[in-house]
Amino acid sequence: MESSTLLLTILTVIICLYYFVLNKFKSSYFEQLNIPHLRPIPLLGNMTPFAFRHISHMELLQKMYNLFPDAKFFGLYDFLTPIFVIRDPDLISTIAIKQFDNFCDHQGFVNEILDPIAGKNLFNLQGDHWREMRKLLSPSFTSSKMKMMFGLMCQCAENLTNFVITQSGEAVKTYDMKDLLSRYTNDTIATCAFGIEVDSFKNPNNEFFFLGKEALNFNKPWMAFKFQMHLNFPQLAKLFKLRMFGPKVENFFKNVVATTVKARDEQRIVRPDMIQLMMENRNNDNGPEFDINEMTAQAFVFFLGGFDTISTAMCFITREIGINPDVQERLKKEIDDVLKQTNGEPTYEAINRMKYLDAVINETLRLYSIAHFLERKCVKETELPPATPDGKPIVVKPGDRIWFPVFALHRDSKYYPHPDKFDPDRFINGDVDNSVYMPFGIGPRICIGNRFALMEIKIMLFYLLWHCDIELDVKTRIPLTLRKKTLALWPDGDFWLKLRPKKSKIPITPCLSNGHRIEGQ
Repeated sequence: MESSTLLLTILTVIICLYYFVLNKFKSSYFEQLNIPHLRPIPLLGNMTPFAFRHISHMELLQKMYNLFPDAKFFGLYDFLTPIFVIRDPDLISTIAIKQFDNFCDHQGFVNEILDPIAGKNLFNLQGDHWREMRKLLSPSFTSSKMKMMFGLMCQCAENLTNFVITQSGEAVKTYDMKDLLSRYTNDTIATCAFGIEVDSFKNPNNEFFFLGKEALNFNKPWMAFKFQMHLNFPQLAKLFKLRMFGPKVENFFKNVVATTVKARDEQRIVRPDMIQLMMENRNNDNGPEFDINEMTAQAFVFFLGGFDTISTAMCFITREIGINPDVQERLKKEIDDVLKQTNGEPTYEAINRMKYLDAVINETLRLYSIAHFLERKCVKETELPPATPDGKPIVVKPGDRIWFPVFALHRDSKYYPHPDKFDPDRFINGDVDNSVYMPFGIGPRICIGNRFALMEIKIMLFYLLWHCDIELDVKTRIPLTLRKKTLALWPDGDFWLKLRPKKSKIPITPCLSNGHRIEGQ
């Protein structure tokens, strides 16, 4: 036997023994604590149905959630890792808000040694470093900043609708909505975060869009595999040097940020975006010390989150609008009312006052949350109340992981009557308990870009429905079934819809803010 083969065999045996012993140690964790749980299968834990593609990850979690209706929380084995799954809304609020300092961290999905730049992203950061970075970046997403970015987003929405109108003429045409809407999100992030004007409809092969589609798509099997390895088997991922993104992606974004910073320094350009804030704090003695790598990490994760997850949310929204013609008609009426009030020039304030548009978006995010579970990691020993009425208080220790099952909570008939029905009116009639609605997260670690995402979605829908009708295609699958191969929320058959430009189309006019045109640069 060759020496290399022998070494590989020995290494494989050692790894198997290590995980076998680890499995034996961890598999009795919840039994010892007397917490409701399902008996795990060696190495796979409770993830066997998902691992063998019998059920999607979110539906498996929902199924387990429904097995313990009387428990405040239950135990789940995510492969080898014991997870406390909290199903009681009051306890979720306590952990995520009142006791935040005890549960302030996430389990990172990027190894900072393997991916030195991407590993510094805000989601990965922990403790004081996270607090400093969050405090610094938060002003990028205030209402006043959103108002400044409004015109930039409108220009991107104009590019989208002009593309559809040019492609279709007065005929109806079928579109892969993920491709179409990813081009829109790509352009909005490029201009609003990086200060770079990109038109992915005229230039479909630009590097921003290409990298987003090919290298940052978590629905691709290889990306999904690497993501799960880093979450569940970080030692193996590190051993085999399994990089999440690789040098090509990091070098591209580093070059973009460095070039942008240099141009702004030399030409004294000031823009209301994330890079500007970080530039202004480069020599701040009271905050994080910024270099190009740190700035790249934060800009990168903003692009990562905005490109894929938000475009997917948009796909679900347009699909529901296409399936429900009554909803589409009400939205169009609300849009027509806004156009009359603003003389055909929609403003930031007018779009933000659209109650039914808000309700449609909120209801879609209830059914198809951006994250189907939220995670926290314990950093300080904390006592939790008994899991069951006849149980005893439980002590959670540093390193223990906690999940909030958003997908299951949002579809629980206890909180949402007829939970599987698409009903935007529930958000107008005041029937929703906000403590059980968390599409962007909860507490201090709520998604920092939620305002940006909602504005981006609203503008896209406003422009699309202003100028087009959304219709079903023969490839639109009804009912929707969820893909079982990835952790991300995604339908079998993808998103296919028809878009029909309106014959009596009003000429597209740039959005206004306070009556003043906002230029692209």
